[in-house]
Amino acid sequence: MNSEFRTGYLAVIGRPNVGKSTLTNRLVGAKVSITSKKAQTTRHRIHGVLTTDDAQFIFVDTPGFQMTHKNALNRLMNRSVTSTFADVDVILLVVEAGRWGNGETEIAKMLPADKPVVLVINKIDRLADKAEVLPFIAKVSGLHDFAEIVPLSAEKGLGTDALLAAVARYLPVSPPVFEADDITDRSERFMASEILREKLFRNLGEELPYGIAVEIEKFEQEGDLRRIHAAVIVDRDGHRSIVIGKAGERLKRISTDARKEMETLFGGKVWLETWVKVKGGWADDERALKSLGYD
Repeated sequence: MNSEFRTGYLAVIGRPNVGKSTLTNRLVGAKVSITSKKAQTTRHRIHGVLTTDDAQFIFVDTPGFQMTHKNALNRLMNRSVTSTFADVDVILLVVEAGRWGNGETEIAKMLPADKPVVLVINKIDRLADKAEVLPFIAKVSGLHDFAEIVPLSAEKGLGTDALLAAVARYLPVSPPVFEADDITDRSERFMASEILREKLFRNLGEELPYGIAVEIEKFEQEGDLRRIHAAVIVDRDGHRSIVIGKAGERLKRISTDARKEMETLFGGKVWLETWVKVKGGWADDERALKSLGYD
C-alpha cells in the first residue's frame, strides 16, 4: 500500500434539498443514501465509502439542518449533525448555486474553527448564466474562512473529481478503515428500511404525511432469499388511508418498487410484507424515536 495513503471522515452538511445525498451517492458511485424532493428525506447519519489508489473517503451524509420545525425528531436530527463535527476530519458545506440565505448564515455560525470546511456550490448546471457562479464565489468567500470552494453539479457529475482532489490533501495519512469494495457501513436491515421510506416519499408526493417512518420488524435470510416484514408508521388514522390507497393499490405499488430495488442492492430475491401502523405523536416522543433507530 502507498506509504502516503490517506483515510478520513467527511461530514456532508447543509440545508434540506441542496443535494447532500445526491452528492454522497455520486462520490461513492452507488446509492447509499435515499433521495427525494421532500425536505428531511435523510434522517440518519449515513456513511458512504469511496476507496481510490491513494485515499479512502468516508462520507457522512447528515440530515438537513431544520430551522423551522422544533419537534423532537428535528431536535435529534440537528443534534446528530452538530455532534458529527467532532468525529470528522473535513466538513463539506453544500449550498445551492446563487443561494445564500439566513439558513446558510446560521449554519456557518455553528462551524468549528479547528476543522477545514470546504464550500461545495452545487447545482451549477441549473444557472441560466454560468458566469453567475464567479460573483457568487466572490460573495461567499468572505462569509467564512473556507479551506476550498468547489462549484459542481452532483446530479450531472460535473466537478466531482475536482472536489475529491481538493479534499484529499486534508485527510490524515492513515491505512483504510474499510475494505476496498465496501460502499457503506450500514446493515442490509437498515438499507431495506431506507429504500422503503424513499419509495413512500416518491409515491406519495405532496400527500406524504410528515410524521411517517419505517420499522423493520423482522429480517430473515434463507440462502439468497430475504424475508422482510416492515411496518410503515404514521401519526394519525387519516394518514393510514393515504398510504394504503384505494383497495390497497398505493401500498402495493410502493412495496413492489421497494422490493425490486432491494433485490438489486442485495443481489437476491426479496419477499417483502408491509403494513401500516398508527403511533400518534411518535415524531415528538424521544423514546419512540430511539426505538425506531434515531439517536
